[in-house]
Amino acid sequence: MKEYKDAMNIHPDIVAHIGRGTIIQHGKHNDRIYLMKFALDDTDVIIDLLMELAEKHKYSKVFCKVPKKIAPLFLANGYILEGYIPKFYRGNEDAFFVSKYLKSSRAFVSSKEPLWAFHRLLTNYPKETDVSALKGKDYSTRKLEETDVTQIANLYSEIFESYPFPIYDPSYIAETMREHVQYFGVFKEGELAALASSEIDFEAKNAEMTDFATHKAHAGNHLSSLLLNMMEQEMKKQHIKTLYTIARLNSIPMNKTFLRAGYIYSGTLINNTNISGEIESMNLYSKQI
Repeated sequence: MKEYKDAMNIHPDIVAHIGRGTIIQHGKHNDRIYLMKFALDDTDVIIDLLMELAEKHKYSKVFCKVPKKIAPLFLANGYILEGYIPKFYRGNEDAFFVSKYLKSSRAFVSSKEPLWAFHRLLTNYPKETDVSALKGKDYSTRKLEETDVTQIANLYSEIFESYPFPIYDPSYIAETMREHVQYFGVFKEGELAALASSEIDFEAKNAEMTDFATHKAHAGNHLSSLLLNMMEQEMKKQHIKTLYTIARLNSIPMNKTFLRAGYIYSGTLINNTNISGEIESMNLYSKQI
């Protein structure tokens, strides 16, 4: 994995528009292109646009989230299916996650131990966490506001050595709050102990449950489960239909959190995301509400 550690960059990847409206993220930090939102008007040009950009910057992976009906176009051009989320778009059409590896080393899993640990986790399904019991430990929860952005950025800086987006920057946090991201926190004695966010696509009626972080002093108290429960209730109020997450394969506690909450595993994205100092594989989970 040294090749990917060396590719790490302190500058975050950029989000850009290509074609007639497709949104991507790309850069050397993750050493990839991530097609985040596909515009149907780009069907005839998208494959060429992605390859031209990948070749220009010598990226090792192209990773795409596309509607099921578009996936055959990518599969016919050398992409492989790594996962899917049912009823992703407006509670109807599935999303397929397809990838193309432009360097063989990027597709290589250096150790099978994380995969075996995850297999053991799936075959020994964890028991549901009673989140009501957690509130008896002097923790309180609330939706976070722009006045909290410094605390948010500080906690993320302490927990993650690297991250695919600039979550250490208070101005970035504030900007996302004004757009489509809602942040939630757990507090103890007025201090932020844990947080997470819901990245919402109101048009498609889905939300990514993401950016979970717990201060080391509060680890082991299932605060992620407490946050996830609160976030789900908020998403129901806002008429969101599909919840999903892209969780680190190596983080067994985070995988347990989603399995306990009834999320369904639906694929692994190999060597996909630069997080906590290196590029890691990620698991897909989703839930209908």
